[in-house]
Amino acid sequence: MKTKIKLVITIIIVLSFVVSCASVMKVADVGAQVAGATGVINANTANAISQSARAIGTAAEEITPEQEYYIGRAVAANILSAYRIWNGNPALTAYLNNICMAIIINSPRPDIFNGYRVAILDSNEINAFATSGGHIFLTRGLINAARTEDALAGVIAHEVAHIQLQHSIKSIKSSRITQAILVTGTSAAGAVTGMNVTELTSVFNESVGEIVQTMVNSGYSQAQEFEADNTAMALMARAGYNPSGLIDMLRALNSVQTASAGFGKTHPSPAQRITNAERTVATHRVTDNSAARQARFVTATR
Repeated sequence: MKTKIKLVITIIIVLSFVVSCASVMKVADVGAQVAGATGVINANTANAISQSARAIGTAAEEITPEQEYYIGRAVAANILSAYRIWNGNPALTAYLNNICMAIIINSPRPDIFNGYRVAILDSNEINAFATSGGHIFLTRGLINAARTEDALAGVIAHEVAHIQLQHSIKSIKSSRITQAILVTGTSAAGAVTGMNVTELTSVFNESVGEIVQTMVNSGYSQAQEFEADNTAMALMARAGYNPSGLIDMLRALNSVQTASAGFGKTHPSPAQRITNAERTVATHRVTDNSAARQARFVTATR
């Protein structure tokens, strides 16, 4: 019996990688019904396989802008369980949001489900986070490390890039598909052991919390971080900021951060990112008028 179950499951998983989601679900449902009717597997197993096929199909569906927002809000809630929002200087928060607005209004994706917003985290750690819901968090330690508005714009543009490139969503979608396949294996076991579909679905849903935790603690891949830096420089240039401001910020971080905390824990080293950014910064031709912004930067960050 177990050999037959594994064979049916293997066929469904292989199909999931070569045909559309709708086709996978249809083929799996028909296959499960036929197998059940002919006595190859019993009714409980056939039902479990059909449920697993639907899980795989759902995992591969496109996530809507509204779903992006609510997933991002869950990530933001996770971040705020470890950090407090700092409201000690509302003018500084407004200033950071104005920089963000200048970047996104000139970006390819200025509109998302519930807009972009920047908040300050009450921590001396040097770190920043962005969620698919448009939430951008900068720590006080990171803001204190900046020496110019263009450097701050570089950090914000980097986080906007993660959102617009949908790095967190791509990570979640990949994990959802993995979990769906795990549920497929569990479903067959459930049919044999008596575990019902509701319990299996609960196991699947609980994995979402683990995915969020992994995203926050492990960070993105080096390739994604480099992509975000390159995109950030393009966003800065479109908004009139000097793209080299990002490199200035990375140099500042290189002199103060450690590899075991904050940016150092979840990002490639500043030295690696500087090398990557320097390869393309010259392609962005922008008049350097950063000095004109220095007075307001000093006033806002004083």
